[in-house]
Amino acid sequence: NSYSINRMLSVLRSYLKYLIENDYKPSISPQMVKLTKTTKTHPQVAELKDIIRLIESPTEFEKNKDVALRNRVMMEVLFATGMRISELINLNRNQIDDSGKIFIEGKGRKQRFVYLTERAKAHLEKYLRTRADNHPALFIPYRGANASSGTARISDNYLQMKIKKYRERLKINVPTSAHSLRHGFATYLAENGANPAAIQILLGHESLDTTTRYVNASDRYAERTHKKYHPLEK
Repeated sequence: NSYSINRMLSVLRSYLKYLIENDYKPSISPQMVKLTKTTKTHPQVAELKDIIRLIESPTEFEKNKDVALRNRVMMEVLFATGMRISELINLNRNQIDDSGKIFIEGKGRKQRFVYLTERAKAHLEKYLRTRADNHPALFIPYRGANASSGTARISDNYLQMKIKKYRERLKINVPTSAHSLRHGFATYLAENGANPAAIQILLGHESLDTTTRYVNASDRYAERTHKKYHPLEK
């Protein structure tokens, strides 16, 4: 996306400046590297009731009960913790303690803790009771060539595809993905009065600006805030 492109262009610009400062003559000047124009998209977050329907939908749509439980638990954990899908896929059993606290090593090897809700913890415990194997990975495939290898993990493509299918069958109009559950986590925490700095820590963001893009996503919240605080609404 344009934000990623601009980050790379900024790195290139800094490198060109470094070359000049060290008496090299690059073929282009730093001033010639122009950042792309970014369009600020307004993040959409599904209604809470639709997020809950999505999370619970594998029970309805999956014929295999073990698959249904595993897929539901993956979404329960995503929405309970706000973790990235890459972090979910790479989770091992030993990263979770008995209280539901999860140790995460995220982007740039940055470490943090995230926390399960009681609801998510209950479903996770139920899922783990169905696991007769000793695989360290928390979420494993039940079918496929590598399913019994002891090293296989659920792929992010599989989970994204399943979420898309569940959303379509539920006829949820707002585009909803694994990343949308992370957006929803931040948005609904903010709507309930959570401190943005605390949300930043839970999400593992370097910058509070990034977190702000998440927590300001709700038109409903903006409307309620306007009605509550505008001086002429009182």
